[in-house]
Order: sequence, then C-alpha cells, then structure tokens
Amino acid sequence: MLQPSHQSLQVAAVPAQRGPVMPVSDRDQDSPWHTEAVCRRDEAGLFFAPSKEPTAARLSREEAAKRVCARCPVLVECREHALLQPEPYGVWGGLTAAERRVVLARRRRREMELQKAARPATHAAAG
Repeated sequence: MLQPSHQSLQVAAVPAQRGPVMPVSDRDQDSPWHTEAVCRRDEAGLFFAPSKEPTAARLSREEAAKRVCARCPVLVECREHALLQPEPYGVWGGLTAAERRVVLARRRRREMELQKAARPATHAAAG
C-alpha cells in the first residue's frame, strides 16, 4: 500500500500500476508483492487517517479500506509485511494498526506458551 512520506519508502518508491492485477500464481516470483496490491490504484487515501479525523469518519474509512483489502490478491503478503515491520499506521492487509497490535500480542503469547511447553520436555529428556 502506498505510504505517507514520513514512513518507510520501500513501497512508495515503486510507481503505482494501472490495469488488471495478475493472479498471485501467475505473477513473476521475483517481483515484489506490493506491485500487485489493489490499493496502489485510486484508493490509497482510504488507508491512512488524516489528522484529527472524527471517530465516525475513521471507522467508515477503515471499513472502506478493508473492503478494498478483501479483494486484493496479495492480502496475506501485505498483512505479514505490516506485522513483521511493524507498520504503526494505516490499514494493511485488512487490519488496522490496533488490530495488528492484538495479532502481534497473541503471536507473542502463543510463542511463549510453546517455549514453556517445550522446556519441560527438554528437561525430562535430560534427566
């Protein structure tokens, strides 16, 4: 998704493409995922909040952005990018910044649970 200039320029440096988006399976595996993003077209303004945006307007804009994401062939790649960076602003991969924080917290909790579960098995095997 296109980003404001105050954020990473990784995606914004690639010019927006117009025309049909190729299915992910037909895409050149060497091309970056964001070249196929639906949001690279005309809807980029939906994905980032203007300053002092009223709550009702923000919720409406975020829902519209999520509808764009829902039809995007690279939704999963976009979401994972935003979770791994982590992207602090905007709608990425169909998730708001707050929703991404929840996903990241759940992943961290799950990772800790898996580590705890693995430790007793390791100690039992050693003993």
